Amino acid sequence: MVQNIHIFDTTLRDGEQSPGVNLNQLEKLEIARQLERFGVNVMEAGFPASSQGDFEAVRAIARTVRNVSIAGLARATKSDIDTTWEALKVAEAPRLHLFIATSPIHMTYKLKKSPDQVVQLAVDMVRYAREKFPQVEWSAEDASRSDLDFLAQIIEKVIDAGATVINLPDTVGYATPEEYGRMFRYIKENVPNIHKAVLSAHCHNDLGMAVANSLAAVENGATQIEGTINGIGERAGNAALEELAVAMAIRQDQYPYSTSLNLKEIKRTSDLVRKLTGMAIAPNKAVVGQNAFAHESGIHQDGVLKHPQTYEIIDPAMVGIQSNELVLGKHSGRHAFKDKIEKLGFSLADDKAEEAFKQFKLLTDRKKEVTDEDLFTILTDIQTSVTDVKKYELLAYQVQSGSMNLPTATVALATPEGIRVETARTGKGPVEALYNTLEALIKEEIHLAKYQLSSVGQGRDALAEVHVKMVVNDFPVSGRGASQDVLEASARAFLNAVNRVFYSQPVKVLQPANS
Repeated sequence: MVQNIHIFDTTLRDGEQSPGVNLNQLEKLEIARQLERFGVNVMEAGFPASSQGDFEAVRAIARTVRNVSIAGLARATKSDIDTTWEALKVAEAPRLHLFIATSPIHMTYKLKKSPDQVVQLAVDMVRYAREKFPQVEWSAEDASRSDLDFLAQIIEKVIDAGATVINLPDTVGYATPEEYGRMFRYIKENVPNIHKAVLSAHCHNDLGMAVANSLAAVENGATQIEGTINGIGERAGNAALEELAVAMAIRQDQYPYSTSLNLKEIKRTSDLVRKLTGMAIAPNKAVVGQNAFAHESGIHQDGVLKHPQTYEIIDPAMVGIQSNELVLGKHSGRHAFKDKIEKLGFSLADDKAEEAFKQFKLLTDRKKEVTDEDLFTILTDIQTSVTDVKKYELLAYQVQSGSMNLPTATVALATPEGIRVETARTGKGPVEALYNTLEALIKEEIHLAKYQLSSVGQGRDALAEVHVKMVVNDFPVSGRGASQDVLEASARAFLNAVNRVFYSQPVKVLQPANS
């Protein structure tokens, strides 16, 4: 009998803790809807006690997503548990993810508590949480560096107190597959009441073994895997869910397990998370990297042409990669456009659908072939845009540059107060001149930390996509913009980041552990 493995996605919590990632509520909701389509069993929507913004985002997801269990992270305090319940009580299937450290180094230096005190606190908080939550997942932070006898002792007691899921994280990505698997086997064999709880694996990728460790845990009794889309997360990230899912699907001879995931949604889910977080994917990344199905070697190309499986063990269609043909043209009407929107998995309100259609028509006037990638970019930007908040708007710009000229940019903006302002500045290059001009027009205090340029699709008429990371009025924010004009895309990314100050939640004041 094939064992079913539950998938616990923490892209919106552990993934969002990635340095420089700052998602607003609409972006989180869009990712949450896509994770639901992807078929995850549990979605960790955030850490509600960390900020009011995170609380509101978690509550919005709990109200919107109905076919997935929604979880929230909490420390071992009553106030965290109460706050998380307030955010999640509207969910169809709320779950508390409660953590406390169990390794000697964490108990001694971080918690400053004895092992007996940690056991008592864990038991008390699990018991308190079960008064509210039907599902309580208890995590032994830094489990992989904990004493196994102590781990078995505390797990037995928290299960007696009401824990329904036991998570044993490799919090700092230290364990090897053999060590991590052995820990799960030990717990299965030495905790008398372990049959009353689900065992879960949560692996970080500091030594590049997160996926291998997660599979080792499953081989030794875990029936839930925790991870993120594209493997994003603190430091080197988490186990990549798309890699785990495909590994189990391709190697059924070694991993006779099933999941609820719709593998055809992998590419779209990966692209959405990449776009909204601004975290680029390495070309050679397994499953979703742009080179994952590319063949440069003549020997490889010859083999693939004769039979794909000579060098291609994964069918690209399995993960939702389709040929990127012309999808719509300049003569396409609203009906065809609406049908395409639905096929791409978007559900837009009437006003946003109309705006998307206008953007599409403008693009067809300038671009010979409009592809799925182009539409995905347009639709994602419109779906996650905030329309009812005053903000800076780009009215006009002009940039002069050349090998014999000093790059100079002139920009006209509408301010949040509706006033037209314009000025000109110079720079060492056209982008710097443009950004110097924008900064001169905007009253917020701005520091640009990162600028990233990429293309959407291929060819000389491809859309340019720019991601920036900035600090605006002491708040770290990110922004993105797309256009066929690199400079226009750059300006839109800059303003998108600045405008987040007007509608984004404040930066988190607490740093949750990456259990």
